[in-house]
Amino acid sequence: MHPTFKSTLVIAALLVAQAPLAARAADISLYLHGSDYPSHSLAFDEMDVWERIRKGFAIPDLDNSLVVSQTNWYSARPDYIQRTTTRASRYLYHVVEELEKRQMPTELALLPFIESAFNPQAYSTAKAAGMWQFIPSTGRDFDLKQSVFKDERRDVLASTEAALTYLQRLYGMFGDWQLALAAYNWGEGSVQRAINKNRAAGLPTDFNSLSRLMPAETQNYVPKLQAVKNIIAHPEQFGISLPRVDNQPYFVTVGKTRDIDIKLAAQLAELSLEEFKALNPQFNKPVIIGSADTQILLPKNNAAKFKENLANWGHSLSSWTAHKVTGARERIESIAKRFGTTPQVIREVNNIPPKMALKEGSTILVPRTELTPQKDIGAELADNAVMKVVPDLPETRRVYVKFGKRDSLESLAKRHKVSVAQIREWNDLKSDKVATGKRLELHVPNRVAARAVDGDNRVEKRAEKRTVVAHKGSNDKANKGKSKSARNERTRTAEASSKRKSSAPAAKASKSREVASKKPSTTPRKTSKTVKVAAAR
Repeated sequence: MHPTFKSTLVIAALLVAQAPLAARAADISLYLHGSDYPSHSLAFDEMDVWERIRKGFAIPDLDNSLVVSQTNWYSARPDYIQRTTTRASRYLYHVVEELEKRQMPTELALLPFIESAFNPQAYSTAKAAGMWQFIPSTGRDFDLKQSVFKDERRDVLASTEAALTYLQRLYGMFGDWQLALAAYNWGEGSVQRAINKNRAAGLPTDFNSLSRLMPAETQNYVPKLQAVKNIIAHPEQFGISLPRVDNQPYFVTVGKTRDIDIKLAAQLAELSLEEFKALNPQFNKPVIIGSADTQILLPKNNAAKFKENLANWGHSLSSWTAHKVTGARERIESIAKRFGTTPQVIREVNNIPPKMALKEGSTILVPRTELTPQKDIGAELADNAVMKVVPDLPETRRVYVKFGKRDSLESLAKRHKVSVAQIREWNDLKSDKVATGKRLELHVPNRVAARAVDGDNRVEKRAEKRTVVAHKGSNDKANKGKSKSARNERTRTAEASSKRKSSAPAAKASKSREVASKKPSTTPRKTSKTVKVAAAR
């Protein structure tokens, strides 16, 4: 009997045997992933997934110096290969099945090796997430939902479907898998521009020929995949031992229509929390929101245990509910008190940074209490939930302003969103008359404090600028006058010198001595030096 069919019968038998418990687990449905594929031969079942991947290689090999360099890098790190391939063993069967359904090269099953080291929790500095590293905008393009409660870019099934669809589209655009891979990393627009540039120059448009136009990351991207392909193809040549990955489904899909805590789901499935999250990394909160579309993945041997334990569980499945912030004054401290918890718990479970407050309209997770409705959060609320934070500032801020010549207490009050009575109280004023230049203390609402103070600063800066400009203008006029006087003086000196030279050219030395005897010795040298400098300028 085929193992897949046999597994299906085992699960069906367990479900029938547990019929009296069905009322407790009516929201559970099991689906053995892979059971809808055609039956394979015994020889096919005996091979492991690595051999199956090797048989499906279809992308032409890339040969350049970067491939050699990357192959040397990976082969010199057998521990890294071991860790990554062990993580990959959970997902490889599913990815290969999906590739073969679409008749795509099985090298692509190794792409998460490059993207995320098969870590579905991976998150990059460019905000790319998941095993296939989708950035938010591309994820939305491929219908990967991203909300406060769930991020499908990390969903094993949804992200794999989206990634293969994207790769198929890119191959349809370029007709070349190496260029499709480059576009997956660099963007289709960038690859197309590089192709157009080479075509215009009469140059080839294959990956090696376009590589010089690519950023370093993309230049190395396809060589990295080729390097991993080389190692998977012949691990013994590199002294590497790959873990066996059985050629059968690793997990089953469990439908869940009721909310359940992640810790409880792992407990009922008799799994470690780490293993449960490795298969279900899409959930952002400690609760799984139940709906007709909600699915969790469990190793096939744990699915029946989950069903049985859930049916026997006599307590609430979820200890969390949702709360929507309805007012700007609703602080985290007051929310925590209302739901019988601490501000630290609220911050940790909702990833609220220190010194930040919740903005009106935010939806957060809070503990259930006896006073809260014992109903599920609901898929519609979860899918549309947003959380926004703002700096956690006191309601007012103390500022100081200088009373201007044209100011009045009424105008200051209006500008800073306070009352005249408050200004008088803060400054012990007996009347509305204030001396120009007096420094007044105000307690301004934070939402307008910065704007009001900035406005005062801008007025002061404009006044300072006008003063500087006026001062500069007067200086410029004075400097122009001085400059004109100096030029006239230099001109008269030069003309006098010219006349002396023309009237007595033969007695230049004697004349100089006469001039020197009439004036102090330093004066002619200074004058002469000034003329020379003026001439040089």
